[in-house]
Amino acid sequence: MTGSNVQMSPLSAVGLVAGREITTRVSSKAYRITTLVMVLIVVALALVFKFFSGGGSADATVGYVPAASQLAEPLTATGKSIGQTVATEQVPDEQTGQAKLRDGSIDALLVQDAKRVHVQVKKDLDAKLKNTFTVLEGQLALNQQIESLGGDPAKVRQATAEATIDELPPLEKPYDYNGQQLVLGIIAGILIYLSLMLNGQGVAQGVVEEKTSRVVELLLSTIKPWQLMAGKVLGIGTVGLIQMLAIGVAGVAAGLGFGVLTISVNAAVGTVIWLIVWYLLGFFMYSIVFAALGALVSRQEDVGGATMPALMFVIAGYVVGISILPSNPGSPLAEVLSVIPVFAPTLMPMRLAMGGVPVWEAVLSVGLVVALIPALIWLAARIYRNAVMRTGAKVKLRDALRAA
Repeated sequence: MTGSNVQMSPLSAVGLVAGREITTRVSSKAYRITTLVMVLIVVALALVFKFFSGGGSADATVGYVPAASQLAEPLTATGKSIGQTVATEQVPDEQTGQAKLRDGSIDALLVQDAKRVHVQVKKDLDAKLKNTFTVLEGQLALNQQIESLGGDPAKVRQATAEATIDELPPLEKPYDYNGQQLVLGIIAGILIYLSLMLNGQGVAQGVVEEKTSRVVELLLSTIKPWQLMAGKVLGIGTVGLIQMLAIGVAGVAAGLGFGVLTISVNAAVGTVIWLIVWYLLGFFMYSIVFAALGALVSRQEDVGGATMPALMFVIAGYVVGISILPSNPGSPLAEVLSVIPVFAPTLMPMRLAMGGVPVWEAVLSVGLVVALIPALIWLAARIYRNAVMRTGAKVKLRDALRAA
């Protein structure tokens, strides 16, 4: 580059710098190991969720003697109605059932007959299971009263099951999301947050590294400062995108493959697409700023302090997302901040993954970030051009903006 008088077009210069960044970083062992570890972590998390979810296993197992067999089906139905999965298992006699209680094969045993709930346990009866038994006993008592009055308990149960309410249209459109979408949204926000912190900081650190090693002087003898800055941002952004794609695809594939994610494939893919879109928008917006701020200092230990003002916006959006959205998805504060460009990259993908975001809000949020990026490029290029060749003490921001 330095020994050639061949004039390069701006795009060629940017592409040359970007290609150098991509080749250097992708070929590094640290990058490959980090990417592999993060992919393994998301796959391991899917396995952990699969293990602890129990694959749909029952909350409790209840044994019953033949005389109480008529309670098995009502018990399962009662548990389901109050949010508990109860499995039932017939035992040949009470002695066998007690043996299963002792070895932990069952949690409770129904004995005697089906006229009442006669339950036996090893030590203590689980509170949730006791609640299920109590509801079942109430149903049995009700059936007996209906029969004593000459009615048919089966018809009463059918009429009760078919009873519905007249639900009028809501005043506002409900939020269309479930718990898994909430988890996906939080994970998307975390990934973007980490990527902005790591790769964005990497841009600033790369600028300082070239500045202190005098490599920047050789590069700027051939290309313009804005081309060097743009190429560095583009290259590191591409490397981060490759990493983000690998993690996102591996996470969704593991979740769907292990049965942890039961949402539709379209919803999962949509989350990954929005993750990529907001990673790109957030990275380019903040990395342009990080490159300019990195040019103000000459030592690696000063990078954190120089970039902290910009990082505070990234952190603020992330904190609002993980602290407010899980308990209040319709928070007005989260809605407003997710449209403001400096908070949108970490906050809006969380809301989009959860669902319930009006189309106009998503479009407006993207549009504002896209509109802000050219202004940031102009401002950052001015700071970078005026500060990148100055070594020693930290360059004041106002001096970098004023310099010719």
